[in-house]
Amino acid sequence: MKHIETEEQFNDIIQSDQPVIVKFFANWCPDCKRMDMFIGDVMEEFNNYNWYEINSDEVKGIAQKYEVMGIPSILIFKDGEKLAHQHSADTKTPESVSTFLHQQLG
Repeated sequence: MKHIETEEQFNDIIQSDQPVIVKFFANWCPDCKRMDMFIGDVMEEFNNYNWYEINSDEVKGIAQKYEVMGIPSILIFKDGEKLAHQHSADTKTPESVSTFLHQQLG
């Protein structure tokens, strides 16, 4: 998973003409650490997509702009638009994340 460090980098990445998956997280978040334990398996299942992560504490304003109220959250972007958003309450298991991605990406 590639780490997004700036707003400019984020804006470039989401302009992709293919769907990109972005995980919003923070270092202090216990649920984010739990997700890190299983996200590798989900990434392997969806390895034909580019995966990114952004620390919502380091890159200010993006979480608010895309209505990320809780972390971790998984968002899918294409052509600069948010296509889908899995809120933090639904990202607790690999099955829930995988099901969300299957629903959104086929």
